[in-house]
Parts: sequence; structure tokens; C-alpha cells
Amino acid sequence: MTLQPVIVGAGPAGIRAAQTLAAHGQRPVLIDEAARAGGQIYRRQPANFGRAPAQLYGTEAGRATALHQAIDGLEGAIDYRPDSLVWNVQDGLLDVLHGPTQTSRSVPYRQLVVATGATDRVLPVPGWTLPGVYTLGGAQVALKFQACAIGKRVVFMGTGPLLYLVAYQYAKAGVDVAAVLDTARLKDQLAAVPAMLTQPAVFTKGVYYVAWLRAHGVALHNGVRPLRVLGDERVQGVAWHDGTREHTLACDGVGFGYALRSETQLADLLGCRFAFSAMHHAHLPERDPAGRSSVEGVYLAGDGAGILGADAAEWAGERAALALLADHGVAVDTARAVHLERQHQRLLTFRRGLERAFPFPDDWAAHAPDDLVVCRCENVTAGTLRDTVRTQGADEMNRLKALSRVGMGRCQGRMCGVAAAEILAQATGQPVPFVGRLRGQAPIKPIPIHLQMAAGEEAAT
Repeated sequence: MTLQPVIVGAGPAGIRAAQTLAAHGQRPVLIDEAARAGGQIYRRQPANFGRAPAQLYGTEAGRATALHQAIDGLEGAIDYRPDSLVWNVQDGLLDVLHGPTQTSRSVPYRQLVVATGATDRVLPVPGWTLPGVYTLGGAQVALKFQACAIGKRVVFMGTGPLLYLVAYQYAKAGVDVAAVLDTARLKDQLAAVPAMLTQPAVFTKGVYYVAWLRAHGVALHNGVRPLRVLGDERVQGVAWHDGTREHTLACDGVGFGYALRSETQLADLLGCRFAFSAMHHAHLPERDPAGRSSVEGVYLAGDGAGILGADAAEWAGERAALALLADHGVAVDTARAVHLERQHQRLLTFRRGLERAFPFPDDWAAHAPDDLVVCRCENVTAGTLRDTVRTQGADEMNRLKALSRVGMGRCQGRMCGVAAAEILAQATGQPVPFVGRLRGQAPIKPIPIHLQMAAGEEAAT
């Protein structure tokens, strides 16, 4: 049986989904925004760069190489479309912007695997809009894809495993890492060890990064509260509080972030049902253990439906592809499907351990000053959001957006949505799950103005 499967996203989940579909006689379309497949964690350097995998991916070099070989081996067996941004979906058609030509074409689908991955979870501090401040993911892209650092003397702050991984990668590359400032407390991390030991190999790698940083003189501080980024025209330093007193440290680059958040806009436009996940501290599209969403023919795989890491993304991509095939009468290995689900399930204990080790800073909103820019696209401050609640009765995220313009800019709420929800919850006295989420809007990401005008005219007719 010949199907018409389309996969959005060529990270670990998307590649394994494509490989599985091809192995069962299908020729899926694989659409990816990046120039080369691999996703963020296994982002490939440009073809003319010559750095060895061990330099780029460290202990993950073997897995990265295997994944790259998998996608390279699919040449001719799949319809691979890099440099292609899916910016809208409706009526069984994906609107796709092709990079070099900046033209948009429609791609039909009958079955769709959404493997859109994740992006940084941001909680801003005063000074975060200064040149020289990057998210952790942005700092990692600069190093992996462009072979450059965000500064000569860099501070990394926030929390989560990515904080230590990026600091390690920078220090390993020869950059002066001035400090790692973690909002998580050491006692919480120690209490989470039993849960994290359920994945001993992953846990050992994390311990190694921390030990390596300490052994090479990088200052590691736990239980801190970042106060501000210092500087006038660009970064000159950072200030933080350790619970006793304020500290400052000179630097010319800052990487910050609070773990990752799922990219859910496409799932939203597809009409998938969402629910709040306490573990992920976010509203996420619902899926069954095989990856089926609430919308027939739409399957969810990888970090775009919940952050579980690259290993889980590979398993989820393969499992979603097997579910797609089975749902359309293609014979699959049911024992393999069960095995993948069990592997995925085992990771949940470890994931809960990570959440305990690197908890979301629930007190962030209480410390956010009124003049803090929350939405940099529209220059909306925390004070403006609080005033909108107080004077206009905004008590839900989309109402807040309509009245304050938060989340209406180029990022469509990717950078400011989490922080805005925290401010709204604090200002209204509601738990975060009850303030709702910003609904996805097309275009998912910025597109040329002539395409937006054409889309508007088409909608009007």
C-alpha cells in the first residue's frame, strides 16, 4: 500500500520516522527548516567545515554520526526538503516557504508526523536585550554551526542539563567560561540522584560535565537568583544573589535559559487537543503511547510533544511511524513497537528526577521588576502586563495578548510566552495551568510580507 506520509522536522525523531517508513516501502516527504538534517542536538556543521564529530558532539559523537549516516543513507528513498519552513496548515495542505527562493508552495498530506522539536525556555532578567546576551540554544548554534563563540569571557546562567552541557562545550573549545550560575539548589540535585540513576549512562555524562568544569577552574554556583545583565551598549557583566548577598562578575557574553520548551504551534494549527503537563510545566498536545494525536492521521514524536531528550525522540519517531503504518493496514513488527513504548516509559522516572534536580523557578514573577521587558518584539514590560490585569481585567493569556500586544511580534510568543504566563498567574493569583496558553497563529514564523499579504487576500475571498 502506497501512502502519502509527510514528516515535519529532521531531528532525531523525524529521521527515525523517515527511516522506518522507507524500510516499509514508503517514500515520505521530510521537510526541515535547517540546511542539513540532525536537529539542534546533532546540528551538522556546514559542508566546508572540517571539525571532527568528537569536537562538535563530545560523548554524543557516536549517536550523532549514526543519525547523520541514517539520513545520508536515505538519499533517493525519501523526498528530503531542507531549507523549508512550514508556516501554515489547513485542509490537508502544508504551506512551505523555501529558503533560497523565498517562495511558498503547498504540500499535500494524508498522514503527518509532527517532529518539531524544542526551543529555549526563557525567563528574562533586566539587561537581557543587550548585545552579547544569547539563549543557551543560540550559544550552542554559534559554536556548532558557525564555529564561533558568543564572547571571549562568558557566563552561563539559568538551570537545566543544557546549562552545564553548553558551558562544557564552550570551555572545551577554549573559551574562558567565567562562571555557571544555576538557580537550582545543590540539595535538590542530590535528592534527585536515585531517580536519575535509572538512566546511569546519561547520569554519568552529566556528572562528568560538572566534574570537568570544576577540575578546569570554572566557578559553579548553585541556588542563585540572577538579578541583571550589566552594561550600557553591550554586555559588561552580570549580577546575582546567592541568598545572602549580591555578587557581580565581569564578562562580555551571557548564555541563559531554563531548560527547554516544546515547539507546539504546528500541532495547535492542526487542531490537536492540549492539556497542561505538570512535569513539563507547559500545555502540550496530547498523544497516546504510540504517538497518535487527537486528530486522525496526525502523529506526534519527539520533544515537540514533551521534553524527554534525543534518545526518547529517536524511539518516538520510529514508534509513530509504526503506528502510522499499522493504522493504514501495513504489517509491522508489534514486538518492536511494544519494546519502543517500554523504553520510552522507562525514561519518565529519569525525567521526573531532572525536574526535581532542576526545578522551574516558581518565584521568578514575584521578583520581576515592573520595568523588565518581557516581550522584546513589542517592548512590553512586566509592569504593563500587571497594569493590564489591574485596569482591564485580563485573566487569560489570549485576552492579555489582545490588550497588551504581548506575543504579537516576530517570535509569536516563543520567547515571551512562558514569562508572560508567570506574570499573569502572579498578578491574578491563579495557578499557571488556569491562565491558559497563547494559541498558535499563522504564520508560525516570520515570512516575507508579500506572502502574508497574499495569504490575507486569499482568506478574505
